[in-house]
Amino acid sequence: MSLKGFIGLGVMGFPMAGHLSKSHSIAVYNRTQSKAEEWLEVYEGKTVSSPEDLGRLCSEVYICVGADKDVREVISGEKGILNTMVSGSIIVDHTTTSSILSKEMSELCLQKEIAYIDAPVSGGQAGAENGTLTIMVGGNEKAYETAVLTMSCYSKFSNLMGPSGSGQLTKMVNQICIAGLLQGLAEGINFSKEVGLETKEVIDVISQGAAQSWQMVNRWETMSSDQYDHGFAVDHMRKDLGIAIEEAKKNSLSLEVTELVDKFYQDIQEMGGNRWDTSSLLRRLKKND
Repeated sequence: MSLKGFIGLGVMGFPMAGHLSKSHSIAVYNRTQSKAEEWLEVYEGKTVSSPEDLGRLCSEVYICVGADKDVREVISGEKGILNTMVSGSIIVDHTTTSSILSKEMSELCLQKEIAYIDAPVSGGQAGAENGTLTIMVGGNEKAYETAVLTMSCYSKFSNLMGPSGSGQLTKMVNQICIAGLLQGLAEGINFSKEVGLETKEVIDVISQGAAQSWQMVNRWETMSSDQYDHGFAVDHMRKDLGIAIEEAKKNSLSLEVTELVDKFYQDIQEMGGNRWDTSSLLRRLKKND
Protein backbone atom coordinates (compact mmCIF):
# COMPACT_ATOMS: atom_id res chain seq x y z
CA MET A 1 0.00 0.00 0.00
CA SER A 2 3.00 2.31 -0.31
CA LEU A 3 2.09 3.42 -3.83
CA LYS A 4 0.46 6.78 -4.42
CA GLY A 5 -2.15 6.84 -7.17
CA PHE A 6 -2.86 9.59 -9.71
CA ILE A 7 -5.78 9.77 -12.14
CA GLY A 8 -5.80 12.21 -15.06
CA LEU A 9 -2.72 13.13 -17.08
CA GLY A 10 -3.89 16.25 -18.87
CA VAL A 11 -2.22 19.65 -19.02
CA MET A 12 -2.27 19.92 -15.21
CA GLY A 13 -2.17 16.30 -14.10
CA PHE A 14 0.76 15.27 -16.28
CA PRO A 15 3.34 17.47 -14.49
CA MET A 16 1.63 17.14 -11.09
CA ALA A 17 1.97 13.36 -11.24
CA GLY A 18 5.52 13.89 -12.47
CA HIS A 19 6.47 15.90 -9.37
CA LEU A 20 4.83 13.24 -7.21
CA SER A 21 6.88 10.50 -8.86
CA LYS A 22 10.13 12.18 -7.88
CA SER A 23 9.62 11.49 -4.18
CA HIS A 24 7.07 8.64 -4.09
CA SER A 25 6.39 5.34 -5.80
CA ILE A 26 3.43 6.07 -8.04
CA ALA A 27 0.85 4.35 -10.23
CA VAL A 28 -1.13 6.37 -12.78
CA TYR A 29 -4.32 5.96 -14.76
CA ASN A 30 -5.48 7.94 -17.76
CA ARG A 31 -8.58 7.27 -19.86
CA THR A 32 -6.45 7.51 -23.01
CA GLN A 33 -3.78 4.87 -22.49
CA SER A 34 -1.36 6.47 -24.97
CA LYS A 35 -1.12 9.50 -22.66
CA ALA A 36 -0.14 7.25 -19.77
CA GLU A 37 2.53 5.63 -21.94
CA GLU A 38 3.79 9.08 -22.89
CA TRP A 39 4.00 9.95 -19.19
CA LEU A 40 6.09 6.82 -18.55
CA GLU A 41 8.59 7.97 -21.15
CA VAL A 42 9.31 11.01 -18.98
CA TYR A 43 8.76 9.83 -15.40
CA GLU A 44 9.14 6.68 -13.30
CA GLY A 45 6.09 4.76 -12.20
CA LYS A 46 3.59 2.21 -13.40
CA THR A 47 0.27 2.40 -15.22
CA VAL A 48 -2.97 0.53 -14.57
CA SER A 49 -5.89 -0.23 -16.87
CA SER A 50 -8.72 1.12 -14.69
CA PRO A 51 -9.38 3.28 -11.61
CA GLU A 52 -10.50 0.09 -9.91
CA ASP A 53 -6.99 -1.33 -10.31
CA LEU A 54 -5.55 1.84 -8.82
CA GLY A 55 -7.82 1.62 -5.80
CA ARG A 56 -6.60 -1.91 -5.20
CA LEU A 57 -2.97 -0.76 -5.05
CA CYS A 58 -3.12 2.61 -3.29
CA SER A 59 -4.31 4.07 0.01
CA GLU A 60 -4.02 7.61 -1.38
CA VAL A 61 -5.39 8.52 -4.81
CA TYR A 62 -5.15 12.00 -6.35
CA ILE A 63 -7.49 13.00 -9.17
CA CYS A 64 -7.30 15.74 -11.80
CA VAL A 65 -9.90 15.18 -14.52
CA GLY A 66 -12.36 17.33 -16.48
CA ALA A 67 -15.74 17.79 -14.81
CA ASP A 68 -18.30 16.44 -12.34
CA LYS A 69 -19.24 13.49 -14.54
CA ASP A 70 -15.61 12.44 -14.91
CA VAL A 71 -15.08 12.50 -11.15
CA ARG A 72 -18.19 10.35 -10.63
CA GLU A 73 -16.96 7.88 -13.24
CA VAL A 74 -13.51 7.34 -11.75
CA ILE A 75 -14.73 7.21 -8.13
CA SER A 76 -18.13 5.50 -8.18
CA GLY A 77 -18.51 4.27 -11.76
CA GLU A 78 -18.60 0.67 -12.93
CA LYS A 79 -14.81 0.43 -12.57
CA GLY A 80 -14.40 3.17 -9.99
CA ILE A 81 -11.85 3.25 -7.21
CA LEU A 82 -14.50 2.82 -4.50
CA ASN A 83 -14.93 -0.77 -5.67
CA THR A 84 -11.51 -1.69 -4.33
CA MET A 85 -10.18 0.95 -1.91
CA VAL A 86 -10.01 -0.13 1.72
CA SER A 87 -11.30 1.76 4.74
CA GLY A 88 -8.94 4.43 6.04
CA SER A 89 -7.88 5.41 2.52
CA ILE A 90 -7.92 8.96 1.16
CA ILE A 91 -9.17 10.36 -2.15
CA VAL A 92 -8.00 13.88 -3.08
CA ASP A 93 -9.81 15.52 -6.00
CA HIS A 94 -8.00 18.41 -7.70
CA THR A 95 -10.69 18.77 -10.38
CA THR A 96 -12.65 22.01 -10.37
CA THR A 97 -16.26 20.86 -9.83
CA SER A 98 -19.50 21.95 -8.22
CA SER A 99 -19.62 21.99 -4.42
CA ILE A 100 -22.60 19.62 -4.62
CA LEU A 101 -20.41 17.03 -6.31
CA SER A 102 -17.87 17.26 -3.49
CA LYS A 103 -20.52 16.70 -0.85
CA GLU A 104 -22.01 13.83 -2.84
CA MET A 105 -18.65 12.08 -3.24
CA SER A 106 -17.75 12.69 0.40
CA GLU A 107 -20.96 11.02 1.59
CA LEU A 108 -20.38 8.04 -0.72
CA CYS A 109 -16.83 7.63 0.48
CA LEU A 110 -17.78 7.92 4.15
CA GLN A 111 -20.06 4.91 3.71
CA LYS A 112 -16.87 2.92 3.13
CA GLU A 113 -14.88 4.84 5.78
CA ILE A 114 -12.81 6.52 3.07
CA ALA A 115 -11.98 10.23 3.31
CA TYR A 116 -12.78 12.44 0.30
CA ILE A 117 -11.07 15.82 0.00
CA ASP A 118 -12.00 18.46 -2.59
CA ALA A 119 -8.77 20.27 -3.44
CA PRO A 120 -9.00 22.47 -6.56
CA VAL A 121 -5.83 24.28 -7.55
CA SER A 122 -4.76 27.69 -8.79
CA GLY A 123 -1.62 28.57 -10.69
CA GLY A 124 -2.37 27.20 -14.13
CA GLN A 125 -0.14 25.11 -16.34
CA ALA A 126 2.98 27.00 -15.28
CA GLY A 127 2.20 26.37 -11.61
CA ALA A 128 1.71 22.66 -12.27
CA GLU A 129 4.94 22.42 -14.26
CA ASN A 130 6.95 24.36 -11.66
CA GLY A 131 5.37 22.63 -8.66
CA THR A 132 4.10 25.95 -7.28
CA LEU A 133 0.33 25.48 -7.21
CA THR A 134 -1.94 26.92 -4.55
CA ILE A 135 -4.47 24.41 -3.23
CA MET A 136 -7.78 25.25 -1.55
CA VAL A 137 -9.14 22.31 0.42
CA GLY A 138 -12.44 21.11 1.84
CA GLY A 139 -12.82 18.02 3.98
CA ASN A 140 -11.67 16.16 7.06
CA GLU A 141 -8.79 17.77 8.96
CA LYS A 142 -7.01 14.51 9.80
CA ALA A 143 -7.11 13.36 6.16
CA TYR A 144 -5.87 16.79 5.07
CA GLU A 145 -2.90 16.57 7.43
CA THR A 146 -1.90 13.34 5.69
CA ALA A 147 -2.60 14.49 2.15
CA VAL A 148 -0.84 17.85 2.50
CA LEU A 149 2.48 16.06 2.85
CA THR A 150 1.94 14.48 -0.55
CA MET A 151 0.49 17.61 -2.18
CA SER A 152 3.57 19.58 -1.14
CA CYS A 153 5.36 17.84 -4.02
CA TYR A 154 3.57 20.09 -6.49
CA SER A 155 2.32 23.04 -4.44
CA LYS A 156 3.72 26.10 -2.69
CA PHE A 157 0.71 26.68 -0.44
CA SER A 158 -2.47 24.93 0.67
CA ASN A 159 -5.11 25.61 3.26
CA LEU A 160 -8.06 23.72 4.72
CA MET A 161 -11.02 26.03 4.12
CA GLY A 162 -13.72 24.02 5.89
CA PRO A 163 -15.88 20.91 5.38
CA SER A 164 -16.49 19.15 2.06
CA GLY A 165 -17.29 21.60 -0.72
CA SER A 166 -15.36 24.49 0.88
CA GLY A 167 -12.40 24.04 -1.44
CA GLN A 168 -14.65 24.26 -4.49
CA LEU A 169 -16.44 27.34 -3.14
CA THR A 170 -13.05 29.00 -2.63
CA LYS A 171 -12.05 28.13 -6.19
CA MET A 172 -15.23 29.83 -7.38
CA VAL A 173 -14.12 33.00 -5.60
CA ASN A 174 -10.72 32.65 -7.29
CA GLN A 175 -12.25 32.43 -10.77
CA ILE A 176 -14.69 35.27 -10.10
CA CYS A 177 -11.77 37.53 -9.17
CA ILE A 178 -9.61 36.47 -12.13
CA ALA A 179 -12.40 37.07 -14.64
CA GLY A 180 -12.80 40.69 -13.59
CA LEU A 181 -9.04 41.25 -13.45
CA LEU A 182 -8.47 39.96 -16.97
CA GLN A 183 -11.28 42.00 -18.48
CA GLY A 184 -9.94 45.12 -16.78
CA LEU A 185 -6.41 44.36 -17.99
CA ALA A 186 -7.65 43.75 -21.54
CA GLU A 187 -9.54 47.05 -21.56
CA GLY A 188 -6.56 48.90 -20.07
CA ILE A 189 -4.08 47.57 -22.64
CA ASN A 190 -6.48 48.30 -25.48
CA PHE A 191 -7.12 51.82 -24.15
CA SER A 192 -3.42 52.59 -23.79
CA LYS A 193 -2.79 51.63 -27.40
CA GLU A 194 -5.76 53.51 -28.82
CA VAL A 195 -4.92 56.78 -27.06
CA GLY A 196 -1.33 56.67 -28.28
CA LEU A 197 0.56 55.53 -25.18
CA GLU A 198 3.47 53.06 -25.19
CA THR A 199 1.94 50.06 -23.44
CA LYS A 200 5.23 48.80 -22.01
CA GLU A 201 5.90 52.13 -20.36
CA VAL A 202 2.34 52.22 -19.01
CA ILE A 203 2.71 48.75 -17.49
CA ASP A 204 6.13 49.62 -16.07
CA VAL A 205 4.50 52.47 -14.15
CA ILE A 206 1.16 51.09 -13.06
CA SER A 207 2.55 47.67 -12.10
CA GLN A 208 4.44 49.44 -9.33
CA GLY A 209 1.22 50.75 -7.85
CA ALA A 210 -2.24 49.62 -6.77
CA ALA A 211 -3.17 48.22 -10.22
CA GLN A 212 -0.47 45.52 -10.03
CA SER A 213 -1.57 41.88 -10.27
CA TRP A 214 -0.15 38.50 -11.27
CA GLN A 215 -2.12 38.68 -14.49
CA MET A 216 -0.63 42.08 -15.32
CA VAL A 217 2.95 41.07 -14.65
CA ASN A 218 2.72 37.71 -16.41
CA ARG A 219 0.26 38.32 -19.23
CA TRP A 220 0.47 41.91 -20.50
CA GLU A 221 3.32 41.21 -22.92
CA THR A 222 1.80 38.13 -24.55
CA MET A 223 -1.55 39.91 -24.73
CA SER A 224 0.07 42.88 -26.45
CA SER A 225 1.73 40.48 -28.91
CA ASP A 226 -1.63 38.78 -29.58
CA GLN A 227 -0.32 35.43 -28.29
CA TYR A 228 -2.89 33.22 -26.62
CA ASP A 229 -1.52 29.72 -27.01
CA HIS A 230 -0.56 29.12 -23.38
CA GLY A 231 -2.20 29.01 -19.99
CA PHE A 232 -5.76 28.15 -18.95
CA ALA A 233 -8.13 27.59 -21.90
CA VAL A 234 -11.31 29.62 -22.45
CA ASP A 235 -13.42 26.43 -22.55
CA HIS A 236 -12.20 25.53 -19.07
CA MET A 237 -12.77 29.03 -17.76
CA ARG A 238 -16.35 29.04 -19.01
CA LYS A 239 -16.94 25.73 -17.25
CA ASP A 240 -15.60 27.20 -14.01
CA LEU A 241 -17.55 30.46 -14.33
CA GLY A 242 -20.71 28.47 -15.08
CA ILE A 243 -20.25 26.59 -11.82
CA ALA A 244 -19.81 29.85 -9.90
CA ILE A 245 -22.80 31.52 -11.56
CA GLU A 246 -25.01 28.51 -10.80
CA GLU A 247 -23.87 28.49 -7.17
CA ALA A 248 -24.61 32.21 -6.89
CA LYS A 249 -28.15 31.70 -8.24
CA LYS A 250 -28.80 28.99 -5.67
CA ASN A 251 -27.80 31.45 -2.96
CA SER A 252 -29.65 34.44 -4.50
CA LEU A 253 -26.37 36.28 -5.03
CA SER A 254 -25.45 38.72 -7.78
CA LEU A 255 -22.40 38.16 -10.00
CA GLU A 256 -23.01 40.94 -12.49
CA VAL A 257 -19.41 41.39 -13.66
CA THR A 258 -18.75 37.65 -13.75
CA GLU A 259 -21.84 37.01 -15.87
CA LEU A 260 -20.79 39.79 -18.25
CA VAL A 261 -17.25 38.44 -18.65
CA ASP A 262 -18.66 34.94 -19.16
CA LYS A 263 -20.61 36.33 -22.13
CA PHE A 264 -17.38 37.90 -23.42
CA TYR A 265 -15.71 34.48 -23.24
CA GLN A 266 -18.64 33.11 -25.23
CA ASP A 267 -17.78 35.71 -27.87
CA ILE A 268 -14.21 34.38 -27.88
CA GLN A 269 -15.50 30.84 -28.40
CA GLU A 270 -17.60 32.03 -31.33
CA MET A 271 -14.41 33.54 -32.79
CA GLY A 272 -12.85 30.05 -32.66
CA GLY A 273 -10.86 30.72 -29.50
CA ASN A 274 -11.99 27.76 -27.42
CA ARG A 275 -8.41 26.74 -26.70
CA TRP A 276 -6.98 30.24 -26.42
CA ASP A 277 -5.95 31.13 -22.90
CA THR A 278 -8.09 33.33 -20.69
CA SER A 279 -6.14 36.52 -21.44
CA SER A 280 -7.60 36.41 -24.97
CA LEU A 281 -10.31 38.84 -23.86
CA LEU A 282 -8.11 41.46 -25.54
CA ARG A 283 -8.58 39.74 -28.93
CA ARG A 284 -12.31 40.39 -28.61
CA LEU A 285 -11.69 44.13 -28.25
CA LYS A 286 -9.37 44.08 -31.28
CA LYS A 287 -11.57 41.88 -33.49
CA ASN A 288 -12.39 44.72 -35.85
CA ASP A 289 -8.74 45.74 -36.37
